[in-house]
Amino acid sequence: MSDARKPNETSTDGAQPGGSEGPGYTTPQAAIEESTPEKVAYVMGLYVGTDVDAPDFLGVVDVDPDSESYTEVIDRVEMPNRGDELHHFGWNACSSSCHVEGLERRHLVIPGQRSSRIHIVDTKDRRNPELTKVIEPEEVFEHDLSAPHTVHCIPDGNVLISMLGDRDGDLPGGFLALDEDFEVEGRWEPPGEIEMNYDYWYQPRHDVMVSSEWAAPKTYYPGFDLDDVEAGDYGRRIHVWNWGDRTVEQTIDLGEEGLIPLEVRFLHSPEATHGYVGAALSSNVFHFHDAGDEWRAECVIDVEAREHDGWEMPVPGLVTDLLVSMDDRYLFFSNWLHGDVRMYDISDPSNPRLADRIWAGGHFGDPAPVQDRELAGGPQMLQLSLDGERLYWTTSLFSSWDDQFYPEEAERGSVMLKADVNPRQGTMQLDEEFLVDFGELPAGPARAHEIRWPDGDCTSDVWQ
Repeated sequence: MSDARKPNETSTDGAQPGGSEGPGYTTPQAAIEESTPEKVAYVMGLYVGTDVDAPDFLGVVDVDPDSESYTEVIDRVEMPNRGDELHHFGWNACSSSCHVEGLERRHLVIPGQRSSRIHIVDTKDRRNPELTKVIEPEEVFEHDLSAPHTVHCIPDGNVLISMLGDRDGDLPGGFLALDEDFEVEGRWEPPGEIEMNYDYWYQPRHDVMVSSEWAAPKTYYPGFDLDDVEAGDYGRRIHVWNWGDRTVEQTIDLGEEGLIPLEVRFLHSPEATHGYVGAALSSNVFHFHDAGDEWRAECVIDVEAREHDGWEMPVPGLVTDLLVSMDDRYLFFSNWLHGDVRMYDISDPSNPRLADRIWAGGHFGDPAPVQDRELAGGPQMLQLSLDGERLYWTTSLFSSWDDQFYPEEAERGSVMLKADVNPRQGTMQLDEEFLVDFGELPAGPARAHEIRWPDGDCTSDVWQ
């Protein structure tokens, strides 16, 4: 048997993808040119809010078209407890530490949104990961934090997690830091810097971080209530931080056009001071940038609400996820309620141009676009291949919100779909041969959420 490793597998001699000393790639362009096509995807699988009495799991999905198990969930790492609501997750190390010799992108940090429990999974065997550590919620509550969300690897092997509430599920939220051994270091920022929290992205070369707002866990856990919006209980601001000082330097109120700003994405170039945030409820995308004397944010994409039988109000698109291609050429985002995935040319970051879109499920799209599988939700979490040629998505947002807007998803389970992207022409085409059905699992139908690649991806890698 040959000892040559397969593409996309960790080297046993310590070599890293792209020839860097540490994890990841030396530049975004190196990630495009030196990466190999993804073979497996790690996908969150959830049973919270369904009739299945089982713990949530990390699913390993075969995405290698030459494999006999293509589009199958080939392994599941079950969590030790029920009710975690696994949501977003991330790596222990990424390209921000590509200069750190000996550091590996090997461990996944997987929080439970409802439980505040944090799981550490070793992916040395990429097709058969192993749970190696659990940080219990009591360790998190000691720092008056709860509801972990975004996990980013930060330089030198540490991990930073945005936390959406205090120990009781109220405000304020904050940030929790883990060291390289996955021990809780404590709160990252001085208490009181922000009230609401959600997602964040940092640009170390400019000593800046931008974070967004959702709401207190006690507000969004039960589901969506428009009265909470009218009461001001949902966010509409982004915060510009001094990365080194860990303090907020500027807060930008996005106004009525910026209700519930969720995912934050800087361009990948470490020299860039441009980025985007999607406002879910108002269904707008804002471009933020350093204007020299201050940071500014302008609405550059507006998704109009649409009339729908059975709704008392026009249906918003609900922009729930967005990402930027590794070459900083395209912006992709999902309209979870409408049912379309959009692709914009952002060669001019201030003036995005619609390049293409695909309809797949939702309240206005095709209910059965792939292999006659009836969809129970709309496109939600996105992930793009490093070369920008394959876009994948899943359909679950959050269990209680799923139950409100797509109640069938708990019964039928989520799907994972794929589009083939032509970056040169700026087009997308739904791949009719690709369907991962999370409705056909041994324990029963599951919800599918965020997607990660073993060698890094467009929604987590940062460069210095």
